[in-house]
Amino acid sequence: MDFWGWIAWFFWVFVFVAYLMVIFSIIGDIFRDHTLNGWLKALWIILLVFVPFLTALVYLIARGTGMQRRSLEQAQGLRAQQDAYIRATASAGSPVDEIAKAKALLESGAITQAEFDALKARALAA
Repeated sequence: MDFWGWIAWFFWVFVFVAYLMVIFSIIGDIFRDHTLNGWLKALWIILLVFVPFLTALVYLIARGTGMQRRSLEQAQGLRAQQDAYIRATASAGSPVDEIAKAKALLESGAITQAEFDALKARALAA
């Protein structure tokens, strides 16, 4: 193969990989969309198998904006879950901190010795 043959080969590999990415993003969007019933999802998949290029173009033209909206909603939902997990994890103190807080409550008379022992056992078990 000469130089231009290699360039053409890399170009077609790039086009093929880009095409696969489009097909997989369409398939992901089809299954992410809860407004489509099962028959319509099956129809889109069958069309993608038998007439892939035309179906991909029609899908992107007809449902492209909804595809973007669903993707953003999923990203925002994942971000909210991640933020909630970080907040919950960051607010949880170490067992030493929990025992110190319980000791302060015991010394102030807010809890009894039995409650302090229960809090201490729970902190040490975690």
